[in-house]
Amino acid sequence: MNKKLLQYSLPLILIGLFAFTIYQSGRREKVLLGVLTKSLEAGHYEAYKIDDRISGLLHKKYIENLDYGKRYFLKSDIELLEKYKYLLDDEINNRSFDFFDLTVELIKKRQDEVEGFYNEILEKPFNFNKRDQIETDPDKLDFPKNEKERYDRWRIQFKYQTLSKLHYFLTIQENAIADKDTAFKVETYEAIEIKARKKVAGDYKEMFRRLHQLNEKDRLSAYLNALTESYDPHSEFMPPKEKADFDIQISGKLEGIGAQLQEQNDGYIKVARIVPGSASWKQGQLKAGDLILKIAQGDGEPRNLVGVRVTDAVQYIRGKKGTEARLTVKKPDGSIVIIPIIREVVILEETFAKSAIIKNDNSDFKTGYIYLPKFYVDFKNRNGRHCSKDVELELEKLKKENVDGIVLDLRNNGGGSLQDVVDMAGLFIKDGPIVQVKGRYGKPYILKDRDSRIQYSGKLIIMVNTLSASASEILAAAMQDYHRAIIVGSPITYGKGTVQNIVDLDRMVKNAYDDVKPLGALRLTIQKFYRINGGATQLKGVKADIILPDLYGGIEIGERELDDVIPWDEIDAAKYSVWENTIKGLDLLKAESEKRVNNNKDFALVNENSARLIKQRDITKYSLNLKKYRAKQKKLKAESKKFDNVFKDETSMHIFSLKGDLDKIQGDSLKLASAEAWRKQLAKDAYLEETMRIMQGIK
Repeated sequence: MNKKLLQYSLPLILIGLFAFTIYQSGRREKVLLGVLTKSLEAGHYEAYKIDDRISGLLHKKYIENLDYGKRYFLKSDIELLEKYKYLLDDEINNRSFDFFDLTVELIKKRQDEVEGFYNEILEKPFNFNKRDQIETDPDKLDFPKNEKERYDRWRIQFKYQTLSKLHYFLTIQENAIADKDTAFKVETYEAIEIKARKKVAGDYKEMFRRLHQLNEKDRLSAYLNALTESYDPHSEFMPPKEKADFDIQISGKLEGIGAQLQEQNDGYIKVARIVPGSASWKQGQLKAGDLILKIAQGDGEPRNLVGVRVTDAVQYIRGKKGTEARLTVKKPDGSIVIIPIIREVVILEETFAKSAIIKNDNSDFKTGYIYLPKFYVDFKNRNGRHCSKDVELELEKLKKENVDGIVLDLRNNGGGSLQDVVDMAGLFIKDGPIVQVKGRYGKPYILKDRDSRIQYSGKLIIMVNTLSASASEILAAAMQDYHRAIIVGSPITYGKGTVQNIVDLDRMVKNAYDDVKPLGALRLTIQKFYRINGGATQLKGVKADIILPDLYGGIEIGERELDDVIPWDEIDAAKYSVWENTIKGLDLLKAESEKRVNNNKDFALVNENSARLIKQRDITKYSLNLKKYRAKQKKLKAESKKFDNVFKDETSMHIFSLKGDLDKIQGDSLKLASAEAWRKQLAKDAYLEETMRIMQGIK
């Protein structure tokens, strides 16, 4: 299929379907609900109508979103809301918000009530000599029957959190005494208990401050996302701010000043990091640790940012290239300065592919290594960066270095551009099918590599783990089916086998509704993809050819752990021919790797830790008795201590940056420091070391 057609066919179809004029009120909420629901019904892969089944799912998911811990709503509230369980489809079709408005009114009322009494609970000392417990799994709890039961649930919650802080402060004091730290001020138990309660009270004061900042758009977004998640976990409504963030993540660039910000508990916006090479970095006055008090657009009136959510502050600070952001900043020494910064295009280098060369002491064998964090693409710029083009450039650089094999690292790569994964797979084969794609109607179609050039024909290993998903799984599966590469890593990958398209909701309505724009975007699941052998990666993922101990083995991660997922199935295989230089002796490579892994103390600890975490995750009840709690925590710490130094030591690998890459950053101390930090990180990567040894064993 033509690349442009693949990217834009759905929005064009939807424009034809949804440029309707049924809205009478012109209210933004009604327009947004209407265009979103019509998009879901007409475009989603599963072709579900919004009926009683969807209504029930929406009802459940939205209430969970509002009060997952079952600590705000009363049972009577849930009984009241239960009446709407199978009426929400009718409300949606009528563009009614009765249920939504009622939930907003109720949750705000209940949150205000809790805010009214939390200090009362935390003003009094807790008795930690009792033998009471807390249940931390909401699925094992019902909603409180009345206000008294809710009050007691919060009391238990505050007691548990105070107990955790108390243990932390007591441990610090005990360690200081044991170390004979004369500078440490020893406090009584009573003073430490008061400090613990004050810390919990401060945390909740900040939490309620942030709850008060939620506006109707925030709450409506939560409601609409409960609706999209009723179709599948990957369909998502993105308000305008989230859509802007998505564009930045997938393209690796933005227009702004190049400062990463964080919101502090006191309401200040703090500069966490200056992006190397950015406008802030070049201007030189803004530093990490500075507090941004105000923002003015050039000579305009300054806007106060104290108490403003960081997500909102970011929108004021970003802006078009060439415009001026005039920041009022408080320095760590207390001085107030005004810093003018001309916005530029900020390049987030950590988004992009990069490469290195790996050797070890006992061999002249050179392994080329390419790290790809995501399948990035600049949808707004045809000449912008594409991961497939960048990987091709890295391959060319490594070929010039005469490497003996190449490792492509897709660990933690959650996916991205479908077309780019097709183009990237084509770098390693002559031509042929890469992936099969099926929409809600019609037969599957095949996305092929039609370029007969082979950019790299040598030894190839693809590294994956449990968090390798979507486009990563397409590439790994295709190379596995062609017998072109060995897949090394976790037993199975994430298992996300669906394709999403971004629908610009502003394009779905007529110009008469310009007053309600921007509406945002819908990330819509429109297709399912299949391996060229016919099997879906959905739920089942890609199985590694050579399995290494899974760092996430004790954690429930993957598509199979999510609710309301699209099921696995299979279709007919595509016609393809396996790689002519199929890797020989895979069983021997597996056996040799298994022997090395079994003799590696760090890998043994990874397996042991996974077993420990699996055992712990079923424990949901905890004692609120101080002695029992502290004994349990000390036992857990002793058990976990042995895992603290896993993968801390450098391996036998020697990591080298490519000379051309180093030449480009000579004189830039920040980029040189970043390159050195990456080199040191790779040097400690036991998974990469084992992969390199597998590469050396390929005949």
